[in-house]
Amino acid sequence: MIKKILSITAMILVTTVVFSQKRIEPTVEDKAKANVLKEEFPDDDIALISSVDYVTFDLNKRDGKVTVVHSAKDNMINIDSRADIQKYCFYDGESSIEEFEIMYRNEKEANFYVKDEAYKSNDLFHNDSRVQYAVMDFPLRGYRYLTHIEKHYKDVKYFTKLYFNNEYPTVKKTIKVEIPNWLNLELKEFNFEGYDIEKKVTSNSKGNAKIHTYTLKNVSAMYEDSNAPGPSYIYPHVLILAKTFKSGDETVNLFDSTQDLYNWYKSLVNSLDNDNTDITSKVVELTENTSSDNEKIKNIYYWVQDNIRYIAFEDGIAGFKPDEADNVFNKRYGDCKGMANLTKQMLLEAGFDARLTWIGTKHIAYDYSTPSLSVDNHMICTLFKDDKIIFLDGTEKFNSFGEYADRIQGKQVLIENGKEFILEYVPTTTADFNKEKFAYNFELTDDDIIGSVNKAFSGESRAQLLYYFNSLKNDRKEEFLEYYLNKGNSNIKVSNIETSDLLNRDNNINISYSVAIKNAISSFDGQIYIDLDFDKELSGYTMEKRHTDFIFDTKKDLESITRLTIPTGYTITHLPENINVSSTNFDMQVNFTKENNTLIYKKFFKIKYAKVEINDFEEWNEFITKLNAVYNEQIILTKD
Repeated sequence: MIKKILSITAMILVTTVVFSQKRIEPTVEDKAKANVLKEEFPDDDIALISSVDYVTFDLNKRDGKVTVVHSAKDNMINIDSRADIQKYCFYDGESSIEEFEIMYRNEKEANFYVKDEAYKSNDLFHNDSRVQYAVMDFPLRGYRYLTHIEKHYKDVKYFTKLYFNNEYPTVKKTIKVEIPNWLNLELKEFNFEGYDIEKKVTSNSKGNAKIHTYTLKNVSAMYEDSNAPGPSYIYPHVLILAKTFKSGDETVNLFDSTQDLYNWYKSLVNSLDNDNTDITSKVVELTENTSSDNEKIKNIYYWVQDNIRYIAFEDGIAGFKPDEADNVFNKRYGDCKGMANLTKQMLLEAGFDARLTWIGTKHIAYDYSTPSLSVDNHMICTLFKDDKIIFLDGTEKFNSFGEYADRIQGKQVLIENGKEFILEYVPTTTADFNKEKFAYNFELTDDDIIGSVNKAFSGESRAQLLYYFNSLKNDRKEEFLEYYLNKGNSNIKVSNIETSDLLNRDNNINISYSVAIKNAISSFDGQIYIDLDFDKELSGYTMEKRHTDFIFDTKKDLESITRLTIPTGYTITHLPENINVSSTNFDMQVNFTKENNTLIYKKFFKIKYAKVEINDFEEWNEFITKLNAVYNEQIILTKD
């Protein structure tokens, strides 16, 4: 009984302390600061009064690896009436979280429960990432918490960068990196232009290290723009390049050069135990009845595209090391590295010179002049044939042989070449490579528009359509085609569909069909009102409240020509205005003309580099506004 009473008393005391701490009222100064910050950052609920990253290094002599301690301290303040957030930190097999503290403004511990869970992502089949997090409530404007997270890295190669921006705006951001004299480490600065970043270098108290301090004030939160460039293009950050270190009298290389980076990648490849027994018979089957080397290569490449399911896989060293080809072949799934290795091994079995190749997609700003694991995020296969270099990416379903996805075009690649390496660039294409050409021939009946349509797709527009079509079950493909062609509009009846071979990725797609469109015309007092456009491409692409360039998946080139036969006894009395705009990144044009008894409505949309830049937004939005007006405006025919 005494023990029970003591326990209950203790619980009451703890509860009282916790409650009293949670009700620590904001100071007058904090309330005023929150009001000022809310005016400065109206779209945010939380701001950081200060945020300090402190990074130190040590040497694990037993493993011969340079370790890292990254300490992050934030002074957080609620700038809204109330806020509930998650404070979190990720880690994996190469790192650990040693401290996760949340305190009130009086530096007393806040009793938030810190959870530790495996991190799950729809983009990853398996990974070893975990996350620690706490759900924090800020009950009043001006309420503050102090947080401290300390993360340890077993190997400096996995600690790659430090950003000034994070998910909350920051009044003062400080980054301190303490580099010991025995470590040769470069802090490479990116996107510092236009920012007033203070830098200074001092010695530590023992005189055996240099402390590099960066300070930036009034830092915005990272933007939540969709289709934005990768963060390495946008935000100021410091890349951590650990090059060499001294252990006694010995100098040990880390990533001092691209050769060092390649050597480490190649060591992972050399450790593979590729047993091609299982794949040999498949290679024979794919190549035995072919008439040319190109046919053999295509059969192998397309077989990998069609039969190996791409699933991202990140698990410790497996995030960088390819899976053995026979494992991928037998499981019928793999990540980009495993698919590249399978493609390579199958081509080797067929007698071709194929190599593994590392590449960073266009999401990453760096190239291989910067030796870091941040440089790349993808692997493909390179074929050397007849003095030509051809890249093969098995993850790009229905890309034909010799065609490359926009996400890797123009990017530098690192190709294995024994003890050496080869640097090359993936070729680029112009927008017209992805040409979409639509031709509509219409006439009016009593209440409907009827006619015929022809559509042609090439390049990535073709590949995307083939991918969607062939991802469907056979009994749904006809349904999909009809839905695709009528845009899901029940007023549009599609019939007599004829297509080119939708299993052949080497040819452009051609689709022709008949169409009848209801509720697109109306008549009143001798006048006919017509809604002629039911595709309305780009109608929703106004760039509003954006802070970053808009990045399209591919370069785009659309040519759409609609011909409408004018009924006998009628004259065109109203047409939407012609519009056009031309800039470095896009050419756009809409125009209406009349030839004899035919109205010709043309649209030409070319987005040359798969992007609309910030300095284009005003011109772009003006055009899209006019384009929407064209789409919403009716054509008027008047009876003679």
